[in-house]
This record gives sequence, structure tokens and C-alpha cells, in this order.
Amino acid sequence: MRAVQITSLEGPSAVEVVEVDAPEPGPDQVVIDVKAAGVSFPEVLQTRGQYQIKPPLPFVPGSEVAGEVVSAPSGTGFSTGDRVAAFPALGGFAERVVADTSMTFHLPDNLSYEQGAAVPLNYLTAHFGLLKRGHLRNGESVLVQGAAGGVGTASIQVAKAFGAGQVIAVTSTDAKGEIAVAAGADAYVLADGFRDAVKELTGGHGVDLVVDPVGGDRFTDSLRSLKDDGRLLVIGFTAGSIPEVKVNRLLLNNLDVRGVGWGAYVLKRPGYVAAQWSELAPYLAEGKLTAPIGGRFPLEDAARALAIIDSREALGKVVLVP
Repeated sequence: MRAVQITSLEGPSAVEVVEVDAPEPGPDQVVIDVKAAGVSFPEVLQTRGQYQIKPPLPFVPGSEVAGEVVSAPSGTGFSTGDRVAAFPALGGFAERVVADTSMTFHLPDNLSYEQGAAVPLNYLTAHFGLLKRGHLRNGESVLVQGAAGGVGTASIQVAKAFGAGQVIAVTSTDAKGEIAVAAGADAYVLADGFRDAVKELTGGHGVDLVVDPVGGDRFTDSLRSLKDDGRLLVIGFTAGSIPEVKVNRLLLNNLDVRGVGWGAYVLKRPGYVAAQWSELAPYLAEGKLTAPIGGRFPLEDAARALAIIDSREALGKVVLVP
């Protein structure tokens, strides 16, 4: 089968499309014909050896897919031909992949394969961040950094679906702001000077929660955008630099900075992901959680897809279509 391999740690441009043997399933794994694979920032980091998961070279990246079941163990509820989304963690940038049954889920008929491939990482992370780590309460206000990207649009939709009041998007351009509003944000503000704009939109109060997959030089003003007792969710660092917290800012207004490590959490807690999916499933079926697709690329253009994520040009979710 064809697959995208990381053969060196020289960045997105160095990935290669090669012929490899199709994967063989373990005793509790589903074999899936990949119809779409999500492209995310962790894959960009993997091309440079900067992600916490560092498989030996060469390897096939790709943590989230959607496709059709080829085979599955009996008694698992999956049958040949079923439409599924899955989180294989690795191997998704290929024509076929295996995934644990515990990380494979039936895909609602209203979602395309491309939209399905956007769910496992981004929407499960957003759900974990906002509800488990952020303790989102009904009517609370949410500020989303990097709001036009995959995690950003997922966070907007999950926040709205689970009862948030005002959701404000922060984007670097007006075009990205329009993507965020189309995803469900009540308003967008540009990153340059966003703190003052947020204060104006909230009547000077600030927001209850900040979702931050960006980091970098926005971090301090994100803290300053919180109202008393607010929470900032650290999801990632697409800006490239890891910010530092001056803890006096937390003390003065009783603020929390909370890490959101979805992968590390679920690996230690069997069954948690299934519970997440069951909570998200009704909203997926109703169309309330539908990822905007910002780019579709064949496997041969995987380097371009990764470069779009790397340069923060993505308008919605980027997917590979084998």
C-alpha cells in the first residue's frame, strides 16, 4: 500500500510517499481502509523530532482517520463495511491502518469521511479541555485563540454545544475570523490588540475561560483577558515558543492555568474515550459538531498539507485523502 513516511527529521518538506506492507492487526484491533486522515500540529512536530512521541525512523505518522472497516474481532460491534472514525495514534497517513477497538467509533451518516477524520483528536481534546479540565458551566464566556484552526473551530463548537454563552474567537486575519464565526463564534477579534477588543465585547468584565493552542506572545494578554476566577487552558504552542507565567498574575485575580494533555490522560484511563464519544455522538448526529474542511490533499501532497499547518495558514481542518 501507499503511505507517507517520515524518513528524516528535516521538517515537513522531507516526508516521502512510499510503498509499504499493509499493517497486520493485533488481537483487539480493527483494520480500516482510510478514506481521510486528519493533519494536525503534532505531525509537524514529529517531522522535526520535537514531539513527545518519537518512534524510530522511518515511520508513518497520522493519528486520526475515518474510513471503512475491513475486518474486526467478533463481539466488538464492528463489521466489514462499517463507517468509522478512529484514533490509531500512528499510521494514519496511508491507504490502510489498524486501530484499537477502544479507539474506534461508528461515524454518523451525516458526516463525511473528511469531517469524521477531524473528530478524534480535535473534538475529543476540546471536550476534555472545556469540560473535564475547564469545568465549563452553562452561560460562561469563552475566548478561543487560533480559532480558525482544527482545535480552534472544534473548541468553538464544543463550547456552544455544551452551554457556553458568549464565544469570542481570536484570529490573525479577517478571513480566519469569518471561518471562526461560520463555525459558531459570536464574534472575532484580531490578534493584534485582542485584549482591548475582548474587554470591549465583554463590557469590561473579561471572559471565564480561554482556550489556548497557540502560546507565544499572546499568553500574557490571554491571562489579562480573564475575569476573576477565570481559567486558561494550555493546549499547545503553535506559535513556536513556550510562554512563562508570572504567578503574581494568578494570585491577584484568583486565576487558574490548566494543562490539557488529552493523550496522556486517556492512556491511563481505559474507557474514558468511549464515554467522551457517547457524549459527543448526539451533537455529531445533529450536525452541531461539523468540522469546516480547510484543505484536501492526496498523499502525494502531504508535505504541502503539513506546511500549511506549520505556517498557520489553515482555514479549518486539513485532511489527506488517499
